Amino acid sequence: MAIAGVISIIDDEEPVRRAIGSLLRSVGYDVLLFASAEAFLGDETHLSCTCVVSDIHMPGMSGIELLELLRSRQVFIPFVFITAQPDQMVRARLGDQICVLQKPFHADRLMACIESAAASQLRK
Repeated sequence: MAIAGVISIIDDEEPVRRAIGSLLRSVGYDVLLFASAEAFLGDETHLSCTCVVSDIHMPGMSGIELLELLRSRQVFIPFVFITAQPDQMVRARLGDQICVLQKPFHADRLMACIESAAASQLRK
């Protein structure tokens, strides 16, 4: 069951953005789609989202760079990362508190990660 909130999806691949957006809308989430980290930062609503689902490797700013920038600004939105190129160094850098899913991933795993992240945000 979806927890109320807005989920921002950031991925440079439009089919991926649209597929994840459709999945999340089908279970009741409000969804915002962004083609880049820069587009997300340029949208005034980005601070009000409950969770961010972001690709790690994108042209321009990476998903990890976005997370680090937000943290440096004292913005603590939960992130779920998706990637076609998993890397143990990336996982070590992010720690155990952030879900990292390798593409392709099962919808149930994505939903579990989002629901956990969104629940932690709503408790704050």
